[in-house]
Amino acid sequence: MSVEQQLTSAVDLARTAAVEAADAAAVGDHLRAEVDAPGLVSHVFAAQQPGYRGWTWVVSLSAVEAGEPTVNDVVLLPGADAIVAPAWTPYRERIRPGDLAPGDVLPPDEGDLRLVPAWSAGDDDTLDPEDLETARDLALGREWVLSLEGREMAAERWYGGNQGPDAPIAQQASGSCRSCGFLVGLTGHLAERFGVCANGMANDDGRVVALDHGCGAHSGVRLARYAAPRPLPQPVFDTLTNDDLG
Repeated sequence: MSVEQQLTSAVDLARTAAVEAADAAAVGDHLRAEVDAPGLVSHVFAAQQPGYRGWTWVVSLSAVEAGEPTVNDVVLLPGADAIVAPAWTPYRERIRPGDLAPGDVLPPDEGDLRLVPAWSAGDDDTLDPEDLETARDLALGREWVLSLEGREMAAERWYGGNQGPDAPIAQQASGSCRSCGFLVGLTGHLAERFGVCANGMANDDGRVVALDHGCGAHSGVRLARYAAPRPLPQPVFDTLTNDDLG
């Protein structure tokens, strides 16, 4: 009998090890024996404890040549239809815009490509990189500034969001933010595509909007004739009938 055959037939030894690790009620039928490597076999038992449907007890046995089988490990493992916890997702990947509460902090990643040191003049890619003093002045004392990639990522996000030209409210608007008197201009590269809405009655008040965004609160909007309130006629004195004073 080979070492693997000897280990495969050692079902009682494997069951005893599983019962010692759990208890007799938790270890069910012997399901199979698997040869993992020369001199190494795993015995699989059904798990009977409540809440562990689809799980199995796995007992690993090993032996060398004609030696007695030895218990290496006893573990409880999930099967294909087992109920398991979802895969761990790091906090940084789970958090979404708007999740931060007062007191929460979310530092940027090390080497975040959206940021560059202020001395590199990331806010102005036309600046001579040798002029470090001017670069510091442009950064207004900030240690980090937006990189070119950071600006483009923000622009794509804003342009494709609810303040962009494809939003339903913009599709129905008669005018664009570009020609609206409530638009506050930006400075820098993003000023060519975006501004800030300053209409307190508009949905986007205080938000960055694309210049080709729009809404019904445009400064140039006027009511159509059929939608405007109609003036009331002059009052008429009724001199033909008597008022019924009850």
